[in-house]
Amino acid sequence: MSRIGKKEIQLPNGVDVKVENGGEFGYKKVTVTGPKGTLTQSIQRGVDVKQEGTTLSVVRDSDSKQDRAFHGLYRTLISNMVDGVVNGYKKELEIVGIGYRAEMQGTKLVLSVGYSHKINYEPPAGINIAVADQVNISVDGADKQLVGEVAAKIRAYRKPEPYKGKGIRYKGEKIRKKSTKGASK
Repeated sequence: MSRIGKKEIQLPNGVDVKVENGGEFGYKKVTVTGPKGTLTQSIQRGVDVKQEGTTLSVVRDSDSKQDRAFHGLYRTLISNMVDGVVNGYKKELEIVGIGYRAEMQGTKLVLSVGYSHKINYEPPAGINIAVADQVNISVDGADKQLVGEVAAKIRAYRKPEPYKGKGIRYKGEKIRKKSTKGASK
């Protein structure tokens, strides 16, 4: 039995979970609603979600390799959904480099990171982007995967380079700098 899969998920106050059959292929649909929004996850055959009062448990139908693999996965995904609709998730980015800056124009993020043009990024629904000052960006939302994906996409516009460390990085990320040709003897 999966150590992660057999843990129960405690539902906080104000969180509503609905499990419904998804259709002809045997998929189920789990919908979690809370103060920060609504998230939905489809679950494959072989794994089932049971709700008893304020606890959720994920059980599998058989001991097949695929069912064992999905058991812990779906338990973690549902747990992240419950945590996301209650607390939300947040990633912070920082911009390093002379002349590099970010600003918000409405809901669009506008980046000036050393290219001949500015980069306009429109975040997907459910994601909030805030620029505290010109070099600190915070990405937050209820969906953990989507928050990480948006933060990675913003970072990919100008990854930190290894010689001076200029670029967009996660807050607290350590960049290993290379020595230049003149420094090695």
